Amino acid sequence: MPVTEKIGHLDTFPLLERKIDYLVLEWFETNKRILHKKTIGGKDISMKFLQDNPQFTIGDIVFADDTSIVVIDIREVEVIVVKPLDMQEMAAICYEIGNKHLPLFYQEEEILVAFEKPLFNFLQAAGYTVEKGMRKLTSPLKTTVEPHANSSSLFNRIMKLTTDQS
Repeated sequence: MPVTEKIGHLDTFPLLERKIDYLVLEWFETNKRILHKKTIGGKDISMKFLQDNPQFTIGDIVFADDTSIVVIDIREVEVIVVKPLDMQEMAAICYEIGNKHLPLFYQEEEILVAFEKPLFNFLQAAGYTVEKGMRKLTSPLKTTVEPHANSSSLFNRIMKLTTDQS
């Protein structure tokens, strides 16, 4: 079935005794504009978002009829979990991981990145407290790349928060 728009969210959509069928996405598929998948119930879904990036989150509804609705879920994956001690350590960790051009996630006071053994070893060797875990990566840090001359980068904003401005 073709899908070209999100039609709501599970929190606010009237279920009206409809059966919920989940479309499980990998974390890296949540911003794909064209995607062909099957729901858990076996429905073929063909998504085409040609104008806007869909930025799917858990609970987004992409299809509804009289008997069922198709709801987005995100698969849990193995991640590196870092719990920074303070804002300065957060800035340093984000900078180190950002230099490797890997997507970062911030959820429940934790920095998360999809697990890669070399990065895990690097962060441990650098003295950060890291652990492996299983999480649904749902809250990406918005880190658009800007020219270095622009002082409003994510790193500069975090560093401004950590410096004494008295």
